[in-house]
Amino acid sequence: MKANVGGVDRTLRIVAGLVLIGLAATGTVGIWGWLGIVPLATGAIGWCPPYAILGFNTCAMKKD
Repeated sequence: MKANVGGVDRTLRIVAGLVLIGLAATGTVGIWGWLGIVPLATGAIGWCPPYAILGFNTCAMKKD
C-alpha cells in the first residue's frame, strides 16, 4: 500500500472522523455518525482504497 492521502486531506479526514464519532457518541446524529471511523482510519494510515482504485493521489510530489 503506497500512501495516497496528503497532509491537508489527512487532517480534514481525521477531524471529520472525530467530529462524526463524537456526535454519534453523544446521540446527536444517531448510528450513522459511527461511519466517521472510515475517514478517521484512512486519514490515520494515509491510504484510501477508492483513491487507489480511481488513481487519485493527494500526496505531495517528491522532487528528484
